[in-house]
Amino acid sequence: MSSAPPPAWVIARRRAIGEHIRTARLHANLTQEALAERAGLDRQTINRIEQGHASPLLDNLILIAAALHVPLADLVA
Repeated sequence: MSSAPPPAWVIARRRAIGEHIRTARLHANLTQEALAERAGLDRQTINRIEQGHASPLLDNLILIAAALHVPLADLVA
């Protein structure tokens, strides 16, 4: 059973969240690899989230926010 792709506005929002994460990561002067290590994730996961190609799990967003020392709300606002 396949599900329909998400609406365009959801994809756009996912990309915006990825951009917030990328901006916070660069502000912290971290590479994707360094952020992944701090968050306990792999670099490809960070890359897919930043590019908006993956819909991140809430747990992963919480881990990323903690690794960046920013409130979760800053990443999804």
